[in-house]
Amino acid sequence: MMRQNVRSRGSGFLKPGFSLRIFLLGALFCASLVTAEQAAAQEAGNPASAVAKKRLTMDEAVDLAIKNNLSLESGRVALDTKQRASKLVWNQFLPDLSVSGTLNRGNEGSTVSGNKAIEEMPLNSLIGLPSGTPNIYGVVPYSVDVSPQWIFAGNFSASLNLSAALGAGIQTIRRNYQAGVLTYEKAKIQTERDVRKAYYQILLLQENAALLQESVVSAQRQVDMAQANYRASLASQLTLLQAQVSRANMQPNIDQMESGLKMAQANFAMSLGLPYDTEFELVPVEGEPGDIPLDVADLIFKASRNKPDILELRANILTMQSQRTAQVLQQRTPYLRLGWTWQPTFAKDLFDKDTWDKDDWTKDWMDRGAFSITLGWSINSVLPFAKEWQGVKDLDNNIKTASIGLTQTIRGTELEVYNTVLSLGRIRSTWEAQNRTVDLAQQSYRSTEQAYQAGQQDFLQVQNAQLELSRARVGVLEQYFNYLNGLIDLEYAIGVPFGTLSRSAE
Repeated sequence: MMRQNVRSRGSGFLKPGFSLRIFLLGALFCASLVTAEQAAAQEAGNPASAVAKKRLTMDEAVDLAIKNNLSLESGRVALDTKQRASKLVWNQFLPDLSVSGTLNRGNEGSTVSGNKAIEEMPLNSLIGLPSGTPNIYGVVPYSVDVSPQWIFAGNFSASLNLSAALGAGIQTIRRNYQAGVLTYEKAKIQTERDVRKAYYQILLLQENAALLQESVVSAQRQVDMAQANYRASLASQLTLLQAQVSRANMQPNIDQMESGLKMAQANFAMSLGLPYDTEFELVPVEGEPGDIPLDVADLIFKASRNKPDILELRANILTMQSQRTAQVLQQRTPYLRLGWTWQPTFAKDLFDKDTWDKDDWTKDWMDRGAFSITLGWSINSVLPFAKEWQGVKDLDNNIKTASIGLTQTIRGTELEVYNTVLSLGRIRSTWEAQNRTVDLAQQSYRSTEQAYQAGQQDFLQVQNAQLELSRARVGVLEQYFNYLNGLIDLEYAIGVPFGTLSRSAE
């Protein structure tokens, strides 16, 4: 389809200053040799020639890239982290809970001392108390050495910090997730843009290969004509040699073009997450984009608000502003801390059997827990030379730097859109002019070849006519693909789905 409509199309991906003649002749001649080798292998029953190519449309290639691209996979993992933080942002209100248990034994024993009543011997008679008086007993001091004991102490604590910065911190987490979504979407759009351009690049090489096959056939026909004219004494031996040398001189460029073609296919395969040696059968682009009226002012307005790069920068600035608010509130406003602890302690030796033989051993547990309310404020945050104050100043400078970068990006986008629209208009004019040139070059080549066959023109004239025809055909393809690539860049800049402009033209 594309090769049949070559008169109304242009191509992209040919860099300025690159020798178009060498590129075309090398690419097409290489493609013809590869085709010939495959045909010979099939005739010989070579199993390698039966390897099926992967047939892809442009949309299928984009889907594969989005699914398998490793850079996008890394972006998905990073986005998942921010998404979980945003969904569970309410956990900022959960208290900090901790539990622990400690079993300790002193390195040395202790001495227990006190007084003990002597109940066996009342002191009433010794001190002359009348009969009927309640007995009074004596008290003697005592001291007992106690060996080290195993003591268990548990601890359970809960604390909650409340401050004015808590709400700003929640907003920061949510804005960070929103910025992450825009970053991931930008990466997806850039991947789609690059895949579409790479798809067009391979199609361009295939179209050039189809044109070169015709040129190779023509070159061989010219050699045959030179041989026939030489035998009929209508051409000199020099003319025959010129035809043969012209055809043979294409060989040095064949290896270079073959390598470049393989590299382009390998890069395309890797971007889709496929093996580097995958062979493709790409579905040609159907139809042709019509003349698209472009309003520069409207496009610039859309680009300054919808370009993925600009959306990402704005979201990052909002996130940093939210971070600054949270940091200022945390440092320069009071905080309230609520705490509660429970510390059960068993004061007896855990490994002493007498401890557990008593019926009232539960009375040996003690609780030293407490509830606390703390109101505090950081003094360093109000000191201009303190690191807390300087941290806020650093964040202010980061916000200013990001704002300057946003302004630069907007201005660069405006210029980019303006230049792209001008370029599309120039490409359209060149395209129309080269369509007319193809007809003229075709007529010139046919007339020159007929004169050469009759011995009325030398080989150099035929060679020049063929070169001019090849240039005209490749020029149409070049402008066609340049136009498509320009539309892709413009669609990315104004933030609309790819294909929006071309579909509107159709």
